[in-house]
Amino acid sequence: MGKTKHTGPIKLNKKPSPKLWSSLIPMGLGKVKPHHIRDTMKVILENRDNLPYAYRILTQGVCDGCALGVSGLHDQTLSGPHLCTTRLNVLRLNTAPAINSELLHDVEYLRTLSSTELRKLGRIPYPLLRQKGESKFTRITWDEALSRIASKVKEISPKQLAFYLTARGITNEVYYTAAKVARFIGTNNIDNASRICHSPSKTALKRSLGIGASSCNYKDWIGTDVLVFWGSVAANNQPVSTKYMYAAKKAGTKIIMINPYREPAMENYWIPSIVESALFGTKIVDDVYQVNIGGDIGFMNGVMKYWFEMEEKNPGTAIEYTFVKEHTNGFELLKQHLEKMAWEQIEQSSGLSRQRIGEFAQLLANSRTGVFVWSMGLTQHRFATDNISQVANLALLRGFIGREKCGVMPIRGHSGVQGSGEMGADPFVLPGGEFDDETINRIEQVWGFTLPKWQGDTVGQSIENALLPDNHERKLKLFYTSGGNFLETMPDPHFIKEALEKVELRVHQDIILNTSTLVDAKEEVIVLPAMTRYEQPGGGTSTSTERMVYFSPEIEGPRIEEARCEWEIYVDLAKRIHPEKSNLIHFAHADEIRKEIAVANPNYNGIQHLKKQGDVFQWGGAWLCEGGQCPTSNGKGNLIAIDLPENRRTEGQFYITSRRGKQFNSMIYSEIDPFNGGHRHDIIMNSQDAASLAITEGESIVIYNKFGMLQGKAKFDNISKGNIAVYWPEGNVLFRKGIYEKHAKIPEYNTVAIVEKAEMYHARKDKNYLEKRIADLEVDFE
Repeated sequence: MGKTKHTGPIKLNKKPSPKLWSSLIPMGLGKVKPHHIRDTMKVILENRDNLPYAYRILTQGVCDGCALGVSGLHDQTLSGPHLCTTRLNVLRLNTAPAINSELLHDVEYLRTLSSTELRKLGRIPYPLLRQKGESKFTRITWDEALSRIASKVKEISPKQLAFYLTARGITNEVYYTAAKVARFIGTNNIDNASRICHSPSKTALKRSLGIGASSCNYKDWIGTDVLVFWGSVAANNQPVSTKYMYAAKKAGTKIIMINPYREPAMENYWIPSIVESALFGTKIVDDVYQVNIGGDIGFMNGVMKYWFEMEEKNPGTAIEYTFVKEHTNGFELLKQHLEKMAWEQIEQSSGLSRQRIGEFAQLLANSRTGVFVWSMGLTQHRFATDNISQVANLALLRGFIGREKCGVMPIRGHSGVQGSGEMGADPFVLPGGEFDDETINRIEQVWGFTLPKWQGDTVGQSIENALLPDNHERKLKLFYTSGGNFLETMPDPHFIKEALEKVELRVHQDIILNTSTLVDAKEEVIVLPAMTRYEQPGGGTSTSTERMVYFSPEIEGPRIEEARCEWEIYVDLAKRIHPEKSNLIHFAHADEIRKEIAVANPNYNGIQHLKKQGDVFQWGGAWLCEGGQCPTSNGKGNLIAIDLPENRRTEGQFYITSRRGKQFNSMIYSEIDPFNGGHRHDIIMNSQDAASLAITEGESIVIYNKFGMLQGKAKFDNISKGNIAVYWPEGNVLFRKGIYEKHAKIPEYNTVAIVEKAEMYHARKDKNYLEKRIADLEVDFE
């Protein structure tokens, strides 16, 4: 069957709709909301020394913010200009001048600065070296830097080397080259930021539908009967998507949010590029289902159980039996599994009543079309793959797969990360396939050299391996990171610091300094200045959430003289390690990389034709699994019976999760959350829970468990009882290291903890009491 192609942008219905207004007060005056005009003026001021260049980046380049894939000021979904504060916030990374070199001579001073303050100092000017115990960075040449790294690689086993690539505007060409270089050197220890966020999405979609990406487009949001956001605050993390939501509301779509916290950004939003919304705001969601943290599996099991009960009374009212019979496996096993499950268990796990679950089940049953969108609220659990397979179950039972205005979408938070795994920068995959014999043999033919056959480690495992004995075959001795700040992204930051200090040589290839860069290494730290996406010779490509592959051209502007293109750095290093085989790793131009990508990953056949601004193609067509045909062994989707996770908790304990404020990944742009007015150290809790502990709003409180302690102020808000939200990365001290989802190896970012008044916690003299409370604390989600 041929693949349906993506059509042109939809024209926005601009007819006023007062019923969607959030407020009659123009511009939301007096409301807690983002101040887009003020923020834009601030960005202009920040970039005043390079305004012409900044303008060219915004109008010619593909956005290096979230993964919606806006090219210039236009995208593929809606006609008209598109610009968001996320893109504006990261703009300074591209236009900043070099850091004052005098500051590099005082590491102790630099350590007093936050990553936000370090970012404002400017870009890394040239290669730097700092050996253990030294109080300053020393300027070195590129030749010396890469020779030192190459010498270290030759001294150690390939299993003692690990690469990591973040999402910092990195292009497909860089991901691909890094993946090839890692295997050329002999290691499979290569990981990326996307896998830490969305690996369960790929793992689950592969086993349920045979696909590893969004099955649909953003245009499918507009006019679908129901659009569901599961553990995803798109208004905060992908701001341009609010324009799509606005268009969907205009077309009659019902928008549902499933989240323990009634996220203000998803309830009311002032969309700056739409006059009506900029003036009066827009009511986005129609209903909110406030599940427990970790209660999504229970909720979805309840929805399906309710459907089967509906079918018993009125056959054909809830399940698309024709689609299920022709295009799915496992229906009877799923039905039997749910029949045995008690409603009491479902209600306790989900945190919602049978009636509320039934309301959502009825809404989906009455919908002819639907799109399910999710993010880290579903993926960063130890049962994340099961979470996503449950979403696939719902879509399959309703036939919301492979057709217009239907689909499943793991929405990406960072530009280009969809391509990172598809390029092979992942311990579990290679370009165009899994890390299996068939794909290994195929890639060896493309690359012309033998690949290592052992299973590589994830970045979390690699960091933990730094503390292994020196003679261990997987002791991490060289850690090469392209971007990333593990002190502020991983659970248990104290452990992470200790582990980073045990690595003999750390290489930080980046645009700016961050707090991780300043941590000592056992022997030495080397810092390499990288070019941005817009400086990359020959341009670069990135892949959006909806599988659009965009070409972003090299843009004329000022340069950091010694910054180098990242794929060129990797190739140069590989040639120094194995000069006798340098012909096998050589690329003279970015075009050559794209030509090889088209061969290595057949889905990307077409990338070789992208050469100028505006060039784009979508791999896989408009809908994956088109017509219900899934790329599985028998062409059918798999319905999978999922047990309820054990979410145990005793009185006085709370489920804890993390949320984002005004930030892009770990880069924080304001201490105040523009959507709820919260401070970075505020602890969001239910007022009834607080009353039971005699806690008043604004009072200093402590959250603690076996893994750490966080002190902040109580902020009362509409979060479901028994659940608490803390800001990330500040709350990472509460999350346990070394806990990974069993299928996709994603770290766990949820936990259980005790809450007390700070004065009680600090005044308590009986340390045995505290130790006993912690010892009695139930293990998180087992």
